[in-house]
Amino acid sequence: MAEPAPRSYARSEAMLARALRTIPLGAQTFSKSYTQYPRGAAPFFIERAEGARAWDVDGNEYVDFNNALCSVTLGHCDAEVTAAVADQLTRGTIFSLSSEIEIEVAERIVAAVPCAQKVRFGKNGSDATAGAVRAARAFTGRERIAVSGYHGWQDWYIGATARRKGVPEGTQGLTHNFPYNDLDALERLLKAHEGEFAAVILEPMNVAWPEEGYLQGLVDLTRRHGAVAVFDETITGFRYAIGGAQDYFGATPDLACFGKGLANGYPLAAVAGRADIMAEFEEVFFSFTMGGETLSLAAAKAAVDKSRRVDLPAALARTGTRILEGVAALIDAHGCAEFLSIAGHPSWSFLLIKDTPSATQFELKTLFLQEVLARGILTVGTHNISYAHSDADVDRLLAVYGEVFPMLRDAVAKGDVLDRLRCEPLVPLFKVR
Repeated sequence: MAEPAPRSYARSEAMLARALRTIPLGAQTFSKSYTQYPRGAAPFFIERAEGARAWDVDGNEYVDFNNALCSVTLGHCDAEVTAAVADQLTRGTIFSLSSEIEIEVAERIVAAVPCAQKVRFGKNGSDATAGAVRAARAFTGRERIAVSGYHGWQDWYIGATARRKGVPEGTQGLTHNFPYNDLDALERLLKAHEGEFAAVILEPMNVAWPEEGYLQGLVDLTRRHGAVAVFDETITGFRYAIGGAQDYFGATPDLACFGKGLANGYPLAAVAGRADIMAEFEEVFFSFTMGGETLSLAAAKAAVDKSRRVDLPAALARTGTRILEGVAALIDAHGCAEFLSIAGHPSWSFLLIKDTPSATQFELKTLFLQEVLARGILTVGTHNISYAHSDADVDRLLAVYGEVFPMLRDAVAKGDVLDRLRCEPLVPLFKVR
């Protein structure tokens, strides 16, 4: 592959400067902001996207392996989803009463998800996790929550992270982190506050695979302590399997939270689970003007139906397996195992970067991003697969990595990572995985 032609991000930079005058951070999401993409060596605004491709405001084209933070599973502007939304648009987007499509989508979730007996809708994954926590507290009469993974922006969770500014101390103290794949650590935590935990919530998988029996063991342990077992399937739902990670791994929680790929990028989330716990939603306040917004529900109905018909999880796994195997081979071939590794599920994998004696992981990640973006790959180091990704897209990704990995190796060996940057290095936001 030839050396990439220089890319201009001039319009993106100008737009960011303009945005910062009226929008804190210049973006609506940390993960889309300059905290994650290096200023001067990255785009910040997308003009359009279709299938597995995206174009920034400077006209640069990318193969998109970010896919709107895992929320696009079928591909940008999927024709069937777009047609369903367009049809619904002619009949109204929000009404003064409920609409049948709320029932239709809820029925599809109940049919697909093992734990789902009843369903309530929100707009973001954070809505769903906060709703599940509130219902669990109401159901158990307890307050403490045990967490593993990332569960959104609201006080009950974010107060237990380094991004806790603005969260009351009393709220912070009710949430406790526990390590993944360690049932003994969870049991010690539950026993340390015996009878006080309302729920144990975790991402059933992110970077690491669950050890044999871990997920069902966690559900059993949680129930023995009188708490509610909650799987946060905001990403794994409708991606690992149509019924989510609980279906894929064969471990059924009491409640589950969905978002992201539920509606192929339209704003919709759901809490689903046991009818007796879900009955708390008749009492607890979980109520949204836009909770029954019909365009997102129409998108979800079309997306779930298509995902079933094309066996979306199998397609994502096939594509993602090529990436996992190809990236692992490149890491080995280019002598980068000291600081690079690949992990995760085929549909959602992570290129992991470690500190070296000559550079931090964030300095190395900045150089990595600078170079892959210049070669037309849109990523932050994850591979969020969609049905639209082709074999040619995977070939392109691997060819780019085949150029960039030896560059990283040489920079580490020579100790000149910072000298190769055309921007300031990134700094950590906060660590949750």
